[in-house]
Amino acid sequence: MNCGVVVIGGGAGGMMAAITAARLGVPVALVERNPKVGRKLYITGKGRCNVTNHCTAEEARAAVPRNGKFLYSALDHTPPAWTEKFFESLGVPLKVERGNRVFPRSDRAADIIDALFGELRRLRVPVIHDRVVGLRLEGGRVRAVELLERGEELFCKAAVLATGGLSYPATGSTGDGHRMAAELGHTVVEVKPSLAPLESPDPCCGRMQGLALKNVVLTVKNQKKKTLYQEQGELLFTHFGLSGPLILSASAHMREFEKDRYTCAIDLKPALDEPTLDARLVRELAAGANKDMDNLLGALAPRLLVPVLLERAGIPGDRKAHDLTKQERRRLLELFKSFTVAVSGPRPVEEAIVTSGGVKVSEVDPRTMQSKKVPGLFFAGELLDVDAYTGGFNLQIAWATGRAAGEGAAALINQAAT
Repeated sequence: MNCGVVVIGGGAGGMMAAITAARLGVPVALVERNPKVGRKLYITGKGRCNVTNHCTAEEARAAVPRNGKFLYSALDHTPPAWTEKFFESLGVPLKVERGNRVFPRSDRAADIIDALFGELRRLRVPVIHDRVVGLRLEGGRVRAVELLERGEELFCKAAVLATGGLSYPATGSTGDGHRMAAELGHTVVEVKPSLAPLESPDPCCGRMQGLALKNVVLTVKNQKKKTLYQEQGELLFTHFGLSGPLILSASAHMREFEKDRYTCAIDLKPALDEPTLDARLVRELAAGANKDMDNLLGALAPRLLVPVLLERAGIPGDRKAHDLTKQERRRLLELFKSFTVAVSGPRPVEEAIVTSGGVKVSEVDPRTMQSKKVPGLFFAGELLDVDAYTGGFNLQIAWATGRAAGEGAAALINQAAT
């Protein structure tokens, strides 16, 4: 089978690359190893698909802690506003929620996937369900894609690798793209989990398993006491440590567990400064002077948290409120304003929302996503060594790099035809 561009990977970046190249009049084939395209998109945004973030290109770049400068051209050319118009043009009404997160108005990720697949069909892009085992070069240029199950080749003039990272391997992100890129001479930066839950050796996490804290402020510091991240939001205690939106975003700032140690400090009462909170404690203690402390604190903290607070403050649960010393009250106040949890590392890469690492970006043209080593080879999405915070930014990277790769591949073929 002959085609101009073969796109390998039917995720966000791959489908965008295929649609873009096909719209430019180039024959395109999309190869996806799963029975359906967009499998990972089904689980993004808890099944609702956080399509992008309603912000400027500059704000989107600022949300990319790793190699954000590489995305200057791609995000300027394909900013979030373009992405919103693109999906609305495909008949998917969108809405903006907290944190400028953009979702389909229906709250159904399937609507995004159906729109993309519908556009592929309209453009008559064949979707071949097979696994690519390698790329064949002639004269140092991409010439064919080798398929495993069919035992044949797809002859082409350009190939877009968009196979994802290593997160959620059940969706097909099993590292094939990294392997193929390395075989073709590319440097693959070690792949690590990013936007991942965090493990903690602190037994208090297991004791409070299932406790969700909302509207708290999380501060992450390294062993030199430098603040790496601070934000307000929601987190969750689990049997292994910490999870939830705040933790996932914070994990993107903790990249050196081999060399550094990190501590999460939780302000349980961010709306109250210390003097105001202390005055509140004094009032509660006076009003419930004859109550046991484990009962009295129930008015100030979730039930699962109360025994942990008392234990850390060195206060017996059956201590009467009127017997509490000034020093003990001070220790409670400090715990409310800075409840610390040491973390030992991220959960396995398979549990991460995205991965950090991948194809070294200095070996890729940031305007076209074409390899600087192999003419005719393009990259898109999570396969590249870029990753961002939660909030739709990682999908925006996929749309932007996918569009750039599709345009770059189409331009290469159209130039050769003239």
